[in-house]
Amino acid sequence: MASRMSVPWRLATRTIARPARCSAPSTSVPRVALRQQTQRRLYSSEPPRSSSGGSSRIKFWPFLGIIALGSAGYVALVNRRKEMPPAVDAPKPAAGQLPAPAKSTPAFSPDDVTVIFVLGGPGAGKGTQCANLVSKHGFTHLSAGDLLRAEQERPGSQFGDLIRDYIKNGLIVPMEVTVQLLENAMTDALAKSGSSKGRFLIDGFPRKMDQAHKFEEAVCPAKLVLFYDCPEDVMEKRLLERGKTSGRSDDNAESIRKRFRTFIETSMPVVDYYEKEGKVIKVDATAAPDKVFVNTEKRLTERLGSNF
Repeated sequence: MASRMSVPWRLATRTIARPARCSAPSTSVPRVALRQQTQRRLYSSEPPRSSSGGSSRIKFWPFLGIIALGSAGYVALVNRRKEMPPAVDAPKPAAGQLPAPAKSTPAFSPDDVTVIFVLGGPGAGKGTQCANLVSKHGFTHLSAGDLLRAEQERPGSQFGDLIRDYIKNGLIVPMEVTVQLLENAMTDALAKSGSSKGRFLIDGFPRKMDQAHKFEEAVCPAKLVLFYDCPEDVMEKRLLERGKTSGRSDDNAESIRKRFRTFIETSMPVVDYYEKEGKVIKVDATAAPDKVFVNTEKRLTERLGSNF
């Protein structure tokens, strides 16, 4: 009986082990095409092949044509500029305008004109000492600050508002304006004296190195620099006292401190530069004005002789 039951049991296991075959799809898709579709990887980075079999390469000849046209246009522009006439000089400034000095040689010779720069912090007493030198030794005193203040009040001055804003904020007025004002003042002073020779004390200038270079290139080289050295607390006390009667907009505590910072940052390098040139006469300005003047005369005599 066991042998009789073994045959059906084997047939049953075969039926369970072998899955039923799926019938072929009813559509008429070729087997080869179906095999290719099922075998292609979905994550492949290769683009699908063109069904038409044509080439998908980018055509570069349009870009080459654009580059060639651009190069030809650039060459034509360069050649055209070479054939253009040179630029004409800028028109002369209108009346009252202060042009920036642009000279190949200074306006005055150091053999005819002696220039002494008078430097020191705000309130060091530069103006007082210059007045003494003018009255006793015949110098012409030019204050850059006074010239700028006069220019800002001059009717029709195109730089009046600019100068006013710079002075009020304790900043340095553009050097082109200051240098031209100084040159004009020197020219007027020589014309009034009827002589080509003169001696000038230029007070409060140069404030920066570029001003010093510009003045010496355009106007005249400096012979000496008088530097009045004074502590800030002494200068501030003097300026606040002067502000009670001077009416100057920059004689207030805020503007004074700005002027101190400006002097230290920009003007002290000028003093250091001329000191290396051996042109600086340093005078202690903390004493009373008459004592400071005695010391000033002594130091100038040592450098310029007794008949300075």
